[in-house]
Amino acid sequence: MCLQIVNNPLQLDCLERSPSSPAASSGSVSLGVFYGTRKEPPPPFRLSFPFRCLQRVDALAEMSVKAFELVPAVERDLLMGDKARINIECIECCGKHLYVGTNDCFIHHFLLDEVTSSKGKLSYSPQKLLHKYLGLKKPVAELRAASALERLIVLCDGIVFLVDMVTLETVPSAAGGGAKIRGVTSFCINENPVNGDPFCVEMGVLSSKRRTVQIFMVYEDRVQLVKEVTTPEQPCAVSLDGYFLCLALATQYMILNYNTGASQDLFPYNSDERRPIVKTIGREEFLLAAPGGLGMFANAEGVSQRAPVNWSESVIGAAVCFPYVVALDESFITIHSMLDQQLKQTLSFRDGHILQDFEGKVILASTKGVYVLVPLPLERQIQDLLASHRVEEALILTEGAQRNIPKDKFQILHKRILQQAGFIQFGQLQLVEAREHFRKGQLDVRELISLYPLLLPSSSSFTRCHPPLHEFADLNHLAQGDQEKVLRCKRFLISYLGEVRSTEVANGCREDVDTALLKLYAEQDHDSLLDLVASDNACLMADSVPWLEKYHKYFALGLLYHYNGQDSAALQLWIRVVDGDLQDSTRSDLYEYIVDFLCSCSNQDLVWKYADWALLKNPTLGIHIFTKRPVCKDHPQLNSDDVITYLGKHSQALLLYLEHLVLERKIQKEKFHTHLAVLYLERVLSLLSQSPTDEQQLSSARDRLQSLLRESNLYRAQSLLGKMENCEQLLLERATLHGKLEEHDKALHILVHKLRDFPSAEAFCIWASSCRDSAYQQQLFHMLLGVYLDSTSHPGKSRTSAEGGSGDLEMAAVDLLNRHGEVFDAARVLRMLPEGWSMQLLRPFLGRAVRASMHACRTSQIAVGLAHSENLQLLHDRLKERKKPIFVSEKKGCHLCHNTFSEPDVVCLPGGVPVHTHCVAQRGSGTAGLPTRIHNNSNNTDAIFPLTAQPAAAAESRAEQRARLLKQQRTASSSISQLVVTGRKPLLAPQSPMVQCV
Repeated sequence: MCLQIVNNPLQLDCLERSPSSPAASSGSVSLGVFYGTRKEPPPPFRLSFPFRCLQRVDALAEMSVKAFELVPAVERDLLMGDKARINIECIECCGKHLYVGTNDCFIHHFLLDEVTSSKGKLSYSPQKLLHKYLGLKKPVAELRAASALERLIVLCDGIVFLVDMVTLETVPSAAGGGAKIRGVTSFCINENPVNGDPFCVEMGVLSSKRRTVQIFMVYEDRVQLVKEVTTPEQPCAVSLDGYFLCLALATQYMILNYNTGASQDLFPYNSDERRPIVKTIGREEFLLAAPGGLGMFANAEGVSQRAPVNWSESVIGAAVCFPYVVALDESFITIHSMLDQQLKQTLSFRDGHILQDFEGKVILASTKGVYVLVPLPLERQIQDLLASHRVEEALILTEGAQRNIPKDKFQILHKRILQQAGFIQFGQLQLVEAREHFRKGQLDVRELISLYPLLLPSSSSFTRCHPPLHEFADLNHLAQGDQEKVLRCKRFLISYLGEVRSTEVANGCREDVDTALLKLYAEQDHDSLLDLVASDNACLMADSVPWLEKYHKYFALGLLYHYNGQDSAALQLWIRVVDGDLQDSTRSDLYEYIVDFLCSCSNQDLVWKYADWALLKNPTLGIHIFTKRPVCKDHPQLNSDDVITYLGKHSQALLLYLEHLVLERKIQKEKFHTHLAVLYLERVLSLLSQSPTDEQQLSSARDRLQSLLRESNLYRAQSLLGKMENCEQLLLERATLHGKLEEHDKALHILVHKLRDFPSAEAFCIWASSCRDSAYQQQLFHMLLGVYLDSTSHPGKSRTSAEGGSGDLEMAAVDLLNRHGEVFDAARVLRMLPEGWSMQLLRPFLGRAVRASMHACRTSQIAVGLAHSENLQLLHDRLKERKKPIFVSEKKGCHLCHNTFSEPDVVCLPGGVPVHTHCVAQRGSGTAGLPTRIHNNSNNTDAIFPLTAQPAAAAESRAEQRARLLKQQRTASSSISQLVVTGRKPLLAPQSPMVQCV
């Protein structure tokens, strides 16, 4: 975006920046001046500050802040007495010494002493030391002090010459040099000289006859020209800093480096219409009077890093007293901030025509008097801004004042201003901004807490800062009865305290912060209350307990007791809530929470003390105190025997605990299993004795008893059997116990003859043989078949129990054979069956038996064939190995002991690897399984020995070897057939000793 200044000084247009312009890419603004019709601007003067649309501020605007006071320094009477025509033309100040040049060619020397009144008001006491007539009968145009040389540089009647600062005598020219420069319109002193000589002054001079700028070196008694630079136009104002000249030409401003000759045009300017202003305000930075009543800043590179200020169109002079720009026009002194470019103060000052700054001191002069613009202390200015609630301006001024205040003092000042700004915005409910200022200012959070009545602990020794950071007595004073405002402020404090409690801000006051936060949480019924009291906190019990009780937060209070190691007090409080003595709706499952708390409680005395209450309240959940306890090294475990003894009066809880030990933890102790079985049995007997009997509960109880009886092997079966001996309703349980005692005939008798439960009889056989071998299972099924068949063969035996039931037993026997035919020995079954039975009934059984027999036979044949094939393959491999030579030498080592061979006798491992004979002997003994041994009677150990030369077991003949192999094959075939029939896995035929590997 380009900023263009038009002919009307009261109007600024914001034009769009061209995307292709250099300014668009660099984020800067180009400035150009147009008169009448628009023309192409010169090379752009770039503004690198963030662009904002500038607005014209009227010079008579109401004062924003009192930054300066105008104090008289030299009155008219002291300066000129009764001479009415004498006017001040120029001034110069060096420390306390003030030099005034007048239109009658006099220089007046004054000594200014600062006087501070009892109220802190500053004034000046001038003392006239000397005045001197220069003898040129022309006004003294300019004065500049060279304090290191004790000289005044004077411009009068176009001549620059030197004057002694003390005597005001003109310095005579030195031998070989001159002390005067003629034809000068203006000059300036280089405040940042490039010459390292401390006893000379660098000066820039504008000539009245030539378009040049001359650089002179000024010594005590002479001046020396060192450089002359040509300019495109006649310069009318100059300022020098380092190698850089800032020039006001007839039509434009420019920056010129007199060392390299490089130049940079800034922006157009018409010197005929208004007086140019060029002021050095810092290192390589200048202040210029731009068209449209703008004060522009430019550095040596032609870039403005500050936004311009909007001053009067008729500005006569300007100066900088950081962070302010002071401008003088015909009637007023205007003071703008360099930080936000706003008009801060306006002072009436008529007939003023000189404004200069000397080492931070701003001095003005009218035609008849000299005045000093005294800056008020920055702290006072800032406090004035804060008093009028202009927070942003105060902060900008504070940050801008950093360069003028020592670092330590500034940090203290900055923090306090931020804190004050935060309270101002807090009072205006600008809570986001207030939070940020509190955070940056590192506010002692107790300053904020103290606004809220009763939040600080009663034991807190905190007192508010003095002088105070705010004007509020408390929150009620701030809110003025507005409850919505009070509520918003409390929510803000909750959020802020939650943010800072774990930071350095809370160091040293953690107790105050956490206690205040707890009170706010309780009062506002905040969800974070439980998180606070259950986690690391510094809440004071003396303040927290009554506050939580006041708002019925008993559960939170219990958590606080627990955090402070008072578990007994926490449990007592919670139990009163569960029992209804206290009201707290925080948790509807508080009983379950108490149980969980006791589960994880490491204090066993508390567990024994309060477990009784929990068990009486709800045995099913209360028993979790003992069954859900975590198992870890740091958590002491309760002794199971002690728990069982303790639960003696809680029968239901005892049953649940024993189930936990036996069924869940799988503890293999006979007393626990027997005790649980007895409790199950007593429960069943109790239900059986009731009238009427609850069949659903009875069925469930019997199922649990039967399951334990079947699955456990640790209970005392004989004792349990004695307890149910006379109970005819528990025949199935008695059968199970007989099975545990290996009394299978009695068990089957009960199942078959008393219960007539044939499926249960079959299930009994399967269960009783589940962990035994197949022979045991076959024996049980044959026993059951015998029970069925014995009853059919001797029907008279069972008439008393089941009249005419032999047909059922026959069908049960047939079904047993047809369903489990694979378990039975078919030949034995055929011998047991009555001769009169129909073969058609046994067809499924017989068909399955024949198929099983044929399958076993064919499987054994296949196994024999596979063994024979494998044996032939091994023989073939051995013959192939025998044809390969074996290399033995003194350089080779044994594969087993890794020593070299010293004798020709070796043993060959599979793969042709030779080893020592004694190494093989240590590995095993016997003739079977030995590797091939090689004999070498030659002395040449590097010879090659084919396996065919010396076969293993040389004493055997070829015929004997073949006979032995055939015998081994027959033995292997027979063994495989037997294994297949018995259901075992077949074994491979043993290898021939001629191919056996070590």
